[in-house]
Amino acid sequence: MTHAEPPRSDPAEDQYRRERIAHWDGVASRWGRRAGLAGAYHRRLERIYRYLVPPGLKVLELGCGTGDLLAALQPAVGVGIDFSGEMVGRAAERHPGLRFLEADAHCISGRGGLGETFDVVILSDLINDAWDIQKLLAQVAPLTTRRTRVIVNFYSRLWGLPLAIGQRLGLARPILYQNWLTVPDVENLLRLAGFQPIRAWQEILLPLPIPLLAPLCNRFLARLWPFRHLALSNFLVARPKPRPLPEEPAVSVIVPARNEEGNIPNIFARTPEMGAGTELIFVEGHSQDGTWAAIEREIAAHPERRARAFRQTGKGKGDAVRLGFAQASGDVLMILDADLTVPPEDLPRFYEVLRLGEGEFVNGVRLVYPMEKEAMRFANLLGNKFFSLAFSWLLGQPVKDTLCGTKVLRRPDYETLAANRSHFGDFDPFGDYDLLFGAAKLGLEIVEVPVRYRERTYGTTNIQRWSHGWLLLKMCAFAAGRIKFI
Repeated sequence: MTHAEPPRSDPAEDQYRRERIAHWDGVASRWGRRAGLAGAYHRRLERIYRYLVPPGLKVLELGCGTGDLLAALQPAVGVGIDFSGEMVGRAAERHPGLRFLEADAHCISGRGGLGETFDVVILSDLINDAWDIQKLLAQVAPLTTRRTRVIVNFYSRLWGLPLAIGQRLGLARPILYQNWLTVPDVENLLRLAGFQPIRAWQEILLPLPIPLLAPLCNRFLARLWPFRHLALSNFLVARPKPRPLPEEPAVSVIVPARNEEGNIPNIFARTPEMGAGTELIFVEGHSQDGTWAAIEREIAAHPERRARAFRQTGKGKGDAVRLGFAQASGDVLMILDADLTVPPEDLPRFYEVLRLGEGEFVNGVRLVYPMEKEAMRFANLLGNKFFSLAFSWLLGQPVKDTLCGTKVLRRPDYETLAANRSHFGDFDPFGDYDLLFGAAKLGLEIVEVPVRYRERTYGTTNIQRWSHGWLLLKMCAFAAGRIKFI
C-alpha cells in the first residue's frame, strides 16, 4: 500500500478534498454488512459490471472503496485506488489478491504514477463526488490503449431527494453534497478528456431488496419507456478517441461458399489487395454443384493470390465463418458472401474504417441506396427493417441492417469475442448475430458502411424467408434475456 499526497494550489480544492477524505474514512470505520438500499444497490451494480467486464482482464477502479466491485469482476490483475486510507486498508484486508493504492484519482498519471495500462477502467459513483471531473478523466487517458473501455456510472439528479431521505432513514450511505450530472454533461467531459462515448443507458429503478418487485423493476421496467427515465443510475461506456493503426495490417477475407460455382472466378478477379497483403479463405459448405472444384481450379490458376480452401464439416454460414476465422492469418478479418450481392470492390471502405480507428466492428448496410430490381424481395426488405429496429434497441447502438453478410473486425477483438462466446452459446446458424451480440457485449463501437446491393448473377439464395424469419424472432427473444434484461 502506497501513499501519494499531491501538492495543492487551490485552497478551496484542498478543503474539499480534506472534507471528503474525513467523510469516507468515517464511513469505512463504521462499515458493516451492507443492508437495505445500499446493499441491494451494490449487489445490482456488481451484476451489471460482471456482464460488461469479462473475467481475466486487467482492471483499474478509481474510487474503489472497499474493493468489493473490483473483486466481483475476477480480474487477472486488479488495481483499486481511493483517497480514503481507511477504505484502502479495509479493501486490502478483504481482498488480498488485489492491489490497492491510497491516492487522489486527480493525480495518478504524473511522476510516480501507475505507469501501466489497463483493459478496463471503472469509475463507479465517483464523478458525482469529484472536484474536477475533466482533470480526473484526463488522468485516465495515459492508462489506456486503443482497446481499453472506460465505464462510468453516476447518480441521476432526479434521485437527489430520495437519496437524502434514504440517508436520514439509515437505508443509504451518507454522502456529502454532490455534482448532479446529466448524461450529455458526462459525454461532453469524456470528449474533452480524449474519449469517445459509445453508448449510454439507465439502470436500477428500485434499489431496495423487495422480492419479485425489485427484479421486475430493475431487469425489465428500467429498460422500458417511460420508466427508464426514472432510474437511479446512468451508465456510459467510452473508448479512447480514434487514432490510425501504426502500421498497415494484413487482411483475411473469409468467403463462405455453398452452391456458388459460377461466382468463384469473379471473387478472384474482383477482390482487391488491401493493407500489407490480402488472403482469401474459402470455406465450402456441402455444395450440390461444382463449387469445390471451382475453388481448387481458381487457386491453381492464380498463384499470385494468397488463397486457401477448407471443406466445412458442420452446417450453416455461422459455422463456416468460425472455421474461416480460425484459419485466417490476417490482423483484419472480413466476411464476403460468395453470391457477390455486395461488391468486393467495396471492401477497401470497410478496411479504411478499421485502419483509421473510426470504428471497431464494421457492418455493411444495404438499406440506404436503392437496390437492383431483384436484389431483395419485398417481404425480406420489411423483415430487415423490423429486425434493424429490434436489434438496435437490444444492442444499445444503431444497427440498420442486421443481415448484411459483410462484416469486418480486428483479430484481437474477435479472439476476445470468441473466448466469451459461452455467454450466448452456439445459437446462430447465420453468424451475423453471434458477431453483433458479442461486439455489443464487449462495448465495441459498431459503425455501418452503406453498400449498393446487387442482384445475383448465379444461383439462388440460401435464405428461407418464413422459417428463417421465425428463427430470427426466437433469436430476438433469446438476445433480450442475455443482453437487455440481465
